[in-house]
Amino acid sequence: MDSLTDWWEEMGVEVDHGLVEAYLAAAATSESPAPQQDAPAAPRRRKPKNWVQEATALAAGCDTLEALKAAIESYDGSPLKAAAQNTVVFDGTPGATLMVIGEGPGAEEDRRGLPFVGRAGQLLDRMLAAIGRTREENVLISNVNYWRPPGNRNPEPEELEVCRPFVERMIELARPKLIVAAGGVPATSLLETSNGIMKLRGTEHVFTTAGGYSIPLIPLLHPAYLLRRPQEKSRAWRDLLLVEKRLRELGG
Repeated sequence: MDSLTDWWEEMGVEVDHGLVEAYLAAAATSESPAPQQDAPAAPRRRKPKNWVQEATALAAGCDTLEALKAAIESYDGSPLKAAAQNTVVFDGTPGATLMVIGEGPGAEEDRRGLPFVGRAGQLLDRMLAAIGRTREENVLISNVNYWRPPGNRNPEPEELEVCRPFVERMIELARPKLIVAAGGVPATSLLETSNGIMKLRGTEHVFTTAGGYSIPLIPLLHPAYLLRRPQEKSRAWRDLLLVEKRLRELGG
């Protein structure tokens, strides 16, 4: 494997050696030989629905955001956790009237253990500042998935499913007045819809948690998308003005 990573680096590819080693360790565990017939069988991994039940129980037992953060960090139900450097839970101001929910950690977020701190996060900070919002004063930021997927791919439905009880409990504990779903993955996941982000953006929906807490939700184009397609920033600006208007109406 060293020769392969050396070749990648010679070709100018940045190699995250810690991540490579984590993937190899996870693969070695999954490919270990089966036990001999007379040996006791190793315990089988629980089915996803059992991991969801465990997440639901853990989330329900948390009465503060800090307790919820500790529960998420201790949870082993996501297959993404073994290869991640950090569990990325939330950043910003607990009790803020605006909550931004993104997709999940990228490379920089995984390294630092905080959501939206890479290039897309820096653009998000500038977007929020344009409507008088900062994570230091009046925004809480989190994701629908707490561990970086390999290669920054989108999280799979099963990976989102095991995180959802924590996401909903965080909303119930934080009690914001408005949620912004930043990007297609959080928007479609939270709203349980097949509509794409271009159809959802700039529209208001009502999100209700399993515990019965209802809150307005506005989908927004993901800052990473805006970095790739800056011509869409005018749409994002109109959507931000809608967010600002609704927050004023909601007393936030």
